[in-house]
Amino acid sequence: MTGATERQLREELAACYRLIAHFRMSDLIFTHISVRIPGPEHHFLINPYGLMFEEITASSLVKIGLDGRAVEASTHGVNPAGFVIHSAIHGAREDAQCVLHTHTRAGCAVAALECGLLPVNQISMEFYGKVAYHDYEGVALDMDEQQRLVRDLGDKPVLMLRNHGLLTVGETVSQAFLRMYYLEKACDIQIAAQACGKLILPPADVCEYTERQFNEPGRSLEEGELADLDAMQLAWAALLRLLDRVSPGFRE
Repeated sequence: MTGATERQLREELAACYRLIAHFRMSDLIFTHISVRIPGPEHHFLINPYGLMFEEITASSLVKIGLDGRAVEASTHGVNPAGFVIHSAIHGAREDAQCVLHTHTRAGCAVAALECGLLPVNQISMEFYGKVAYHDYEGVALDMDEQQRLVRDLGDKPVLMLRNHGLLTVGETVSQAFLRMYYLEKACDIQIAAQACGKLILPPADVCEYTERQFNEPGRSLEEGELADLDAMQLAWAALLRLLDRVSPGFRE
């Protein structure tokens, strides 16, 4: 995120909203994605409350502070629950530049399971040991819940909100989106597998190794081992090209 201008961040966040809509991870006008603006003020951009995700553009995003007040004039308000969740995390985690929250069918289903996310498939192993859990306390409108959200998230990149939904954080918008895309896919695969019969789970050492392959591609490699350092950047660039074809107005 270092060096990105506010305009660049607006375009990336608007793209993220459009992608969440395109891949059917939105919930009408609800749920939220935010990105922090560089600077000591901890200002961040979030969706204008009332717009569908496919309507959101770079210029329509609302800039607010940690107190929930708009920093610049806007004709739109902000989802109160979005403010409670996002301001808590932006205020506590310097690395959580982007915060992404969803209410998908598969995500809500796994968040309601006692076992949580399991290493059912290669995709889910990206998150092995990386998932935090937060117990349900009602609609996130209570400011006192902020400290418990932050405590439960800790230093993890993923938070499962029990009986509620999913949340990912990232140092960039692209990182938060791609984490959510694959977290959602992991949840979908798990629900399908659990409906079919007894699960076969890989041993812990294999899960740990696979997690490092996903999250530490630049680590020292063993002889004969390969790495894919450019994968996520290539995927994000491909997603932006997709938007230019199917939903090109996000940059406006």
